[in-house]
Amino acid sequence: MPGKHDRKVIITCAVTGAIHTPSMSPHLPVTAEEIADAAIGAAEAGAAIVHLHARNPEDGRPDQTPEAFAPFLRVIKQRSDCVVNLTTGGAPTMTIQQRVAPAATFRPEVASLNMGSMNFGLFGMLNRFRDLKHGWERDYLANKDIVFRNSFADIEYILTTCAGNDTRFEFECYDTAHLYNLRYFLDQGLVKPPLFIQTVFGIQGGIGPHPEDVMHMKRTADRLFGDAFRWSVLGAGRNQLPIAAMAAAMGANVRVGLEDSLWAGPGRLASSNAEQVRSARQIIEGLGLEVATPAEARKILALKGGDRVAF
Repeated sequence: MPGKHDRKVIITCAVTGAIHTPSMSPHLPVTAEEIADAAIGAAEAGAAIVHLHARNPEDGRPDQTPEAFAPFLRVIKQRSDCVVNLTTGGAPTMTIQQRVAPAATFRPEVASLNMGSMNFGLFGMLNRFRDLKHGWERDYLANKDIVFRNSFADIEYILTTCAGNDTRFEFECYDTAHLYNLRYFLDQGLVKPPLFIQTVFGIQGGIGPHPEDVMHMKRTADRLFGDAFRWSVLGAGRNQLPIAAMAAAMGANVRVGLEDSLWAGPGRLASSNAEQVRSARQIIEGLGLEVATPAEARKILALKGGDRVAF
């Protein structure tokens, strides 16, 4: 990996996701227009990659149909050169066939790929957010039986479904075992370097946000993959910027966005995804590093290019 003084740092912005619900923040993008505007604003603020989910425009619940993605994908491509990363995670309640459909349809440069099954606890957010305006929100958040299934068969299904698209993956690793799972798929020849590894900290059911957890994931990835990966970090909730700062100083790329955190500071909701991107950019540039452009991100991650997508 490049030395810390001559590398470019890729900022990914995850603009809406499937964790937070509309009642939690008036700034969470829900409609196709809001998602497109949020993605473009994040790119203008310095995000080279935008990671995208879709939602039902009426009540904000996650929607993984290709028809929900199409309107904002066209607008983003027309108005920005940013790299588009489509979710294959969808929501933990969806089937693997539902989850992969947008990536299979639109053939993006990047798609996310969760690298292992895990308990997925959203119920803690009910302690803070009690006034929920849509009936589905409480049922979704209160469920303590969610197991986010990502079996070896599921992962292989996504890899083989997208194999002919030249889509590369953001490998989301929520715990140490997920890194070992990725090593298995590398050994089987189903993935190829450079591997874009997104280590995720602070989700209930995954590894925690302690600095030792960050160090442990980095040490493990270094041992398993050597120079065959590009490291990125995602800190959930209030851990977003502290983990970004720590990891950027250690050689990481960073991910921010309202999918991962609604906050801009203690008790203060972020007004936009772009606000969080600007905060991450300030940290990166304060370390004497430079933010990668979309063209530089494409080179670092060996992407196929924005002219080879199907939207």
